[in-house]
Amino acid sequence: MKTLLAAAGDHGAENSVILPPLYEVFYAALILLLIWVLVGKYALPKIYAMLDERQAKIEEGLGAAEKAKADAASAERQREEMLREANAEAHSIRDRASEEAKGIVAAARDEAQAEAARILENAQRQIEAERAAAEGTLRTEVGILATQLAEKIVGEHLSDTALTARVVDRFLDDLEKETAAAPVGGVN
Repeated sequence: MKTLLAAAGDHGAENSVILPPLYEVFYAALILLLIWVLVGKYALPKIYAMLDERQAKIEEGLGAAEKAKADAASAERQREEMLREANAEAHSIRDRASEEAKGIVAAARDEAQAEAARILENAQRQIEAERAAAEGTLRTEVGILATQLAEKIVGEHLSDTALTARVVDRFLDDLEKETAAAPVGGVN
């Protein structure tokens, strides 16, 4: 190591290992100034523009994220409102359907009662008509039997049918009056 120091010391005091020569310092400063001017004039504006653009994109992305968050919250509120409206409408529809069903049942009940009354009235008319027909038939048969009985008793044939019919009718009317006047469970 001594030889190295001695060799460095032989060039004189002008050449120091630690301090570079003054012309090198001047050229280094000049190159540094030139690099600094070039970087400051051309590179830094591009870097700053790129950083500003990147910051703008980040802010735009954050704004879009906030907007998306607000839109999602708004959509959630709208969905909840729509669900409340749908539930209210479904409840209203169920109530209306229930009322309509009650009305239909009441109408059907009224219609069934009216139909039953109509059927009962028709049946009563039919029974009355059949009773009247049976009564007429019975009168005719009783009249024929009474006439035949009278012919057997008198021993002659009754030729005047109109007179015979009147006599039989009067007899049956008198018989009905006596039957109607007599008590139901008693004897005359």
